[in-house]
Amino acid sequence: MIRFICVAVFLILFLILSIPVFFIEWLIGRFNRELRDYSSLRIVQWGFKAILKITGVQATVIGEENIPDEPVMFVANHRSFFDILLTYSRCRRLTGYVAKKEMEKIPLLSTWMRFVYCLFLDRENPREGLKTILQAIEQIQSGISICIFPEGTRNSGDELSMLPFKDGAFKIATRTNCAIVPISMNNTSAIFENQFPKIKKAHVVIEYGKPIYPNDLEKDQKKRIGSYVQEIILTTIQKNAEMV
Repeated sequence: MIRFICVAVFLILFLILSIPVFFIEWLIGRFNRELRDYSSLRIVQWGFKAILKITGVQATVIGEENIPDEPVMFVANHRSFFDILLTYSRCRRLTGYVAKKEMEKIPLLSTWMRFVYCLFLDRENPREGLKTILQAIEQIQSGISICIFPEGTRNSGDELSMLPFKDGAFKIATRTNCAIVPISMNNTSAIFENQFPKIKKAHVVIEYGKPIYPNDLEKDQKKRIGSYVQEIILTTIQKNAEMV
């Protein structure tokens, strides 16, 4: 429980002490929006890295060289709250995550999320969900990457299983022809979810797959692009299971 308490205390202090930082970031943004965007990104990444340090997690990372230096759509399997910390702390470019709408109600945290271009998805309202997809398309077109977990929620089933991907998310890529970068993660639930509410040291494996450009796919592959990408991720997590 000590790690859980340390993480909770750090997060609360980070959010409270960063209140004046919001004003500074707002001021910077009045004169240089790009500088503000990247300073906000690095501040959040610093916080995430500090939390990961507290947890004692060790990560084996494979294939980061596969990420092109352009706005992309990251697509990942999802088993833990820590999936976001593990991946976002490694983003080199501006990247917004698609999060559930309930997170928009969390004071201070939601402010930081907006600062780093996160989008809030209402999973119960298809019309609002479409608006979020259109916002994500606009962000890709303006040079900001997007990360999404197409399973729609955290998978609490077998370690080497995945929930079906929701196809709507892939409109972001098919409308823009941005690269889809598959992210396969192993053993992330061992950090927290497997022994909730305790946090334990764990070894995780993160692999970034080769970029997939929708317009380069065969007609049949593009038609079932969600299941095509899911097969790649599923094959990779099964391959990497022996590394944990």
